[in-house]
Amino acid sequence: MIATLVDIASWALIAAGAFFILVGALGLWRMPELFTRMHAASVIDTLGAGLLIAGLILQAGFDLVALKLLFIFLLLFIFGPVVTHALAQAALHEKIEPLLTEDRRASRAHDAPGRQQ
Repeated sequence: MIATLVDIASWALIAAGAFFILVGALGLWRMPELFTRMHAASVIDTLGAGLLIAGLILQAGFDLVALKLLFIFLLLFIFGPVVTHALAQAALHEKIEPLLTEDRRASRAHDAPGRQQ
């Protein structure tokens, strides 16, 4: 009975992790610029991989494999946001400007059909 509950919980975590990885990958494909793509990548790293590894820990049982998976999870959890922050700072240092909502509105108004130039 307990083994069945652990299996159900682990597969639910694995499925949820796979879902967030797929959504983040779709976000990487659909997002318009660097900063929004970094947000999608952080979803993949932190939430998707975290849930996937948590499900794998439950599948592995509590032994040396689970400990190794826990170390991988901690490395991803700690260094993922740090690397994303460093990448954003490097992009800002290179004068790559984020695409803001106001910029998109102005661009759409400028490109509107029937507008006199």
